[in-house]
Amino acid sequence: MRKILSFALMGTILFVSAQTELVFVYFKDKPNKAAFYASPTSELSQKSLDRRARYGIALNDQDAPIEPSYIQNVQNLGFVVKDYSKWMNGVAVNATSAQIAILQQQPYVQMVERFIKHPSGGKMAQEKMANKFDEFNKSVLTEFNYGTGLAQINQVNLRPLHVAGYTGAGVTIAVIDTGFPRVNTGSAYSRIRTNGQIKGGYNFINKSNDIYNTSMNNHGSYCLGVIAGYISNQYVGSAPDADFYLYASEDGANEIPEELIYWTEAAEEADRKGVDVISTSLGYYDFDDNRYNLLYEDMNGTTSFIARTAQIAVEKGIFVLAAAGNEALNPWHYIITPADNEKVFTVGGVTSTGASSSFSSYGPNAAGQVKPDASARGTNTAMAYNNSATTSSGTSFATPLAAGGVACLIQAMPNRPLAEIRELLRQKSSIYPNTTPQLGYGILNFGNTYATMGTDNTTKMGQLKIFPNPVVNTFTIDTHEKIISIELYDVLGRKIQQLNNEKTSNVEHLASGLYFIKVKTDQKEYVEKLIKK
Repeated sequence: MRKILSFALMGTILFVSAQTELVFVYFKDKPNKAAFYASPTSELSQKSLDRRARYGIALNDQDAPIEPSYIQNVQNLGFVVKDYSKWMNGVAVNATSAQIAILQQQPYVQMVERFIKHPSGGKMAQEKMANKFDEFNKSVLTEFNYGTGLAQINQVNLRPLHVAGYTGAGVTIAVIDTGFPRVNTGSAYSRIRTNGQIKGGYNFINKSNDIYNTSMNNHGSYCLGVIAGYISNQYVGSAPDADFYLYASEDGANEIPEELIYWTEAAEEADRKGVDVISTSLGYYDFDDNRYNLLYEDMNGTTSFIARTAQIAVEKGIFVLAAAGNEALNPWHYIITPADNEKVFTVGGVTSTGASSSFSSYGPNAAGQVKPDASARGTNTAMAYNNSATTSSGTSFATPLAAGGVACLIQAMPNRPLAEIRELLRQKSSIYPNTTPQLGYGILNFGNTYATMGTDNTTKMGQLKIFPNPVVNTFTIDTHEKIISIELYDVLGRKIQQLNNEKTSNVEHLASGLYFIKVKTDQKEYVEKLIKK
């Protein structure tokens, strides 16, 4: 229990010692919003405005900054204001019941939301610290093999996009997680450092630029390593050429409700910077102070503060992916927030054989909507960390694996509505239209999604066929388009041969196995699998 010895209110009213709680104070309006509309770049980067224009998203009052005088008014009441949200138009403070009543009486205050939803206590924390993050195997590979990373890339059929040249370049991903120790020094991240792909970051927990401190939990570093890690001939992430903002919002040592607001602040900053994708492997339902605990009935996508602000991020044109959680074997059992929000793309975990990871949280959400949306490798996921490759398990790592694939799709189709991409990802998953409580619509298939939608500059795939496939000696390309070039790639994505620009090619010299063939015509590029017997 927190004690306040004395508290001055308007210089006259004193409050005695009382138990406080986290609340959010909503303001009634934004009186100076006209100044924002007159000069949007005062608040949003040009990249953010361009993203809105690309998707036809109009500016609204959520985008305008909070009225500074309102914040000052709250401070004048004696409150310490460290966190606020312009999307929700308000500030977070700790207050007693008496102080909440005072706040609700202020003329500039619309309402006060209490983060305590169940005053008698929600679900009691069960082994909270042991299960706070996914369990790291820390099994650094002694014999590095790119194939370890390749297996999970192939499982979600992402290689066709990489071969086609879509590796996330020009797409910006915000990783909202714990800290990012070793990212500024480890060789696994040297490629994104050297190429200037880390565009910035911030620690919303202690309000500083300290995101690399080695005392911080390294969960964020692992998640980044799934997407962006690169060790030559050992590991390549799912979007190695994307740009990144690194935001710390999760206190690895504690579970406090303020973290929901920290996450919101990070998402708002990601929006300001023009981020395209948010990958977050965090989720909430129980806290160190069990007054803040949530129930499964709260996992309806609209009850928790973080679920609502995650939806706003989606509505600003950001593709938000969240981990389903690792609660299947725990008493809680179900997905956790913000993965419960309908518009958030929720990712479950699978094994190398495609079965659901035993720990992957169950859906649906409490409103009956299918969750997770789809799944990716969550058991023994390969990644790069510090100076080496490693494996670990958890939906925490299935999520950035999927986020990298989404970045590649956005690079290939930058003007496609995100809702359309989300829906097609579901439809092209392995068991659609069927679902299971852990898989959702099944294992993601980025290649089929890409093939169905084509690129923004060309018609959809389907105008080119390769036969016979599997091939023994020769194959033929059936197309009415003029062939410009034909390139053959191995399963590692390495170009191994430039074929003649003829419709029939001889490959009897190739060893048996799987290959990718990239055909460039006068109208578009195609990437197809080729099986050599």
